[in-house]
Amino acid sequence: MASSASHDSARRKIGSIEHLAAEIAARQAEGKRVIHCHGVFDPMHIGHIRHFAAAKSLGDLLVVTVTPDRFVNKGPHRPVFPDELRAEAIAALETVDYVGINLWPTAIETIQTLRPNVFVKGSEFRGGKDLTGAIKLEEEAIVSVGGKLEFTDDVTFSASHLVNRHLSVFPQEVSDYLADFSQRTSTGEILKFLDQARKLKVLVVGETVIDDYQYVEAIGKSSKEPTLVVKSLNNDRFVGGAAAVANHVAGFCDNVTLHSILGEINSEEDFIRSRLKPHIDAGFLIRERSPTIVKRRFIEQYFYSKLFEVYELNDERPTIAESQAWTSAIAGRLNQFDVVIVIDSGHGFLTREMIDLLCRESRFLVVNTQANAGNQGYHVISNYPRADYICIAENEMRLESRDRRSDLKPMMEDVSRRLNCPRVVVTRGKKGCCTYQQDVGHVDVPAFASNVVDRIGAGDAFLSITSLCAAQNAPMEVLGFIGNVVGAQAVATVGNQSPIERIPLSRHIEHLLK
Repeated sequence: MASSASHDSARRKIGSIEHLAAEIAARQAEGKRVIHCHGVFDPMHIGHIRHFAAAKSLGDLLVVTVTPDRFVNKGPHRPVFPDELRAEAIAALETVDYVGINLWPTAIETIQTLRPNVFVKGSEFRGGKDLTGAIKLEEEAIVSVGGKLEFTDDVTFSASHLVNRHLSVFPQEVSDYLADFSQRTSTGEILKFLDQARKLKVLVVGETVIDDYQYVEAIGKSSKEPTLVVKSLNNDRFVGGAAAVANHVAGFCDNVTLHSILGEINSEEDFIRSRLKPHIDAGFLIRERSPTIVKRRFIEQYFYSKLFEVYELNDERPTIAESQAWTSAIAGRLNQFDVVIVIDSGHGFLTREMIDLLCRESRFLVVNTQANAGNQGYHVISNYPRADYICIAENEMRLESRDRRSDLKPMMEDVSRRLNCPRVVVTRGKKGCCTYQQDVGHVDVPAFASNVVDRIGAGDAFLSITSLCAAQNAPMEVLGFIGNVVGAQAVATVGNQSPIERIPLSRHIEHLLK
């Protein structure tokens, strides 16, 4: 009975932000001094408990708000506990008077709504140390409502460190790798390549694809034919191909240009432009008598199993006039860009003439040649006589080498030599990636994915962000590490639904290495 009473007492402390605002205003009218703490608090530990106690000593009442699950940027396997349980755990503490689940990514709007007398952060935030830059804005918010910012000084623990060491979702060999890598490489050494990418001027070249996800329910076999019958439920549509790569890159760079192609038939240009980030300078060529490429996937929704795919595309050889027009559109412009990223889906846009121009005039050329159902066996990386960084999947490397079973590393060295390409990465799915740099050698980096929803688009995301690192001459192990963290984020969402962003990626990296 006592346990049940304590549980009920804790639950009574939890309320909506609107309810808490009314409660705080009433208590302040009585002359009470209200203190506000905010954070993820996942999992709660002794450092948090002492933080709350120190904060409470600054006033009469303590209100704690927790970051909701959808805004927790600590990797696909976080939070460990959902927001309702995190709120309940905090409410069980005697020092805490009110608890709420936040409505926004940071405490800025929450402070403006609750109007506490003091907003309190831990000592680790003193001096504005915050990847997101939110601490400065939170200080401005508390000052704007007549309050002030204070910091507690007590023993501090990293919840991420505790999770990584004692509640890790990774196999032991991955945890051991992270522990070793974090000793050899500081977070700052890694994040500088993401921060400094902002100034790079990037051109993305390739075919834009619309990924159409048709969700269905399998209802049985046709009574007269050996045919699976499904019932249509709903659908999602995302931009893929070069447009998806441009979106990923635009999360890190201020200056991004897209050189791509759409079809004259059902061009979908308005839809595609509406899904591109605003600062992308998108130039679309139109191919006559052709549709914009659509790759439609039929997915059994309950099990999230892909049943089959339907392509809408014109895979005929482009005419000489088309090839000349597509090439002349970027001729004389390539040396304006620090990085040119070629995402070649093998559907005809990257003609011999355009490839020769890209290889001849790009200052730093990144190439990915994709093997897919529309080009399997005919589309290999050696179509390009030169590159500065190559990033392809294992099956694409084996296709290039005509070798299904031998060691990958000699193949990578051979491609690097033949294409005069100093940096090569092969992505290997759940096995992580293998990197190679001339005069340095090979480094294997394990995968960090713990929540695989959809693998579509993960390779494009890996390519996008590691290209920016390669252009800055990042060490290959750092490049592979960043790429595999990107891959973990990409496979945790459906297709190209959400592009990779700098702050969530940086926080993911920071928390992995704690």
